[in-house]
Amino acid sequence: MARIDPPSTSLNAAIYQDQGASLELEFRGGAIYRYIGVPARVYQELLSAESKGRYFNLHIRNRFTYEKIGSASSSASWDPGPSTTKE
Repeated sequence: MARIDPPSTSLNAAIYQDQGASLELEFRGGAIYRYIGVPARVYQELLSAESKGRYFNLHIRNRFTYEKIGSASSSASWDPGPSTTKE
């Protein structure tokens, strides 16, 4: 589970976990969301998309169960460790 900082005007970072097929996205506004049941293919397509924001809006937003898990502005750094993983 490595943090990726994609070149994007919409996203600051993305983390994907194969186990549980969860995708965590940190948006430029600072909000961090976890999307559940996201296929690895969708994650790879997001990373390779010319426009990450457009891909997100068309293929992820409103298509997967999600939860807001934090705000980057409320902490010095985003810790994607076990404390953010829901069992």
